[in-house]
Amino acid sequence: MSFKRIIVSLVAIAGLLTAAPSAKAAQDILFGGASITGVYYQVALQISGLMNKYQGENYNYVGRPTGGSVFNINAIERGAFDFGVAQSDRNWQAYHGKADWEGRPMEDLRSVFSMHPETVMLVTRKDTGIENVADIKGKRVNIGNPGSGQRHNAQDVLRIYGIDENRDIRAEGLQQHEASRALVDRKIDAFFYTVGNPSAAIEEPATSVDIRMIPLNHEKIREMVDENPYYIMTKIPAGTYRGVDYDVETYAVTATVITNRNVADDVVYDMVKAVFENLEELKASHAAFRHLNPEEMLQGLSAPFHPGAEKYYRERGWL
Repeated sequence: MSFKRIIVSLVAIAGLLTAAPSAKAAQDILFGGASITGVYYQVALQISGLMNKYQGENYNYVGRPTGGSVFNINAIERGAFDFGVAQSDRNWQAYHGKADWEGRPMEDLRSVFSMHPETVMLVTRKDTGIENVADIKGKRVNIGNPGSGQRHNAQDVLRIYGIDENRDIRAEGLQQHEASRALVDRKIDAFFYTVGNPSAAIEEPATSVDIRMIPLNHEKIREMVDENPYYIMTKIPAGTYRGVDYDVETYAVTATVITNRNVADDVVYDMVKAVFENLEELKASHAAFRHLNPEEMLQGLSAPFHPGAEKYYRERGWL
């Protein structure tokens, strides 16, 4: 073949490549969870996995470990994350401008759906002598890292039981995976944690040391639950964790998936559709998700639905 004919052929091929439609790049979506040992991270991870499996041509979902509810809400407000997980009480406070958001309501916050209930727990080793909440006085207790919903729950419990976090205990602000290890290593005596059950953050120390879970059933806790629609009283069934052969009475919040109202409607719609059309697969991905059902997943939400989520729910006749 002559040099001239080679050039003509190359030009023709280049023309075909230019004329061919370019593939649309998948849109990156960031989904904030919480501590790597907590169930929030599993929410972000498993939903991201579903989306990449069924919508991978359109989206590239990444589930990220984070500091927890407060961190996620603030990141959603700034547009740093597309989706996040937050406790129902923190979701309500942020949208209404209470607590950490006093006087500056997060008006762009939108609800997508609820996940599992999350119990507020106080976990200790049996050798600490802690048998009730009052016994933590003078002890080293992890109340949760700043930016986590569990820290707020722990502070509520301490207030209700008349315990000053600055004077009566040696309060730590560890991430939960650090706190679980610290309990085993005897660097702390107990930790508060708000999480769905069963949680690796409690299962793992329970395999190394004998643990005790302290009931949180004070009369004033019951009053707080009655006064706030985002709380419920519940029990952690006996046998959920090794060595805890009794029901543990406590209260709970709901894990909620949140977004910003400025996230495109079709992005939220596609995620909601994929979750509910593959709900059995999501339920099988973690023990905390096994009782999920659409009716309850549309309850306990403290901010308005995102329009993309609402569109799907109306199509299904759920709203």
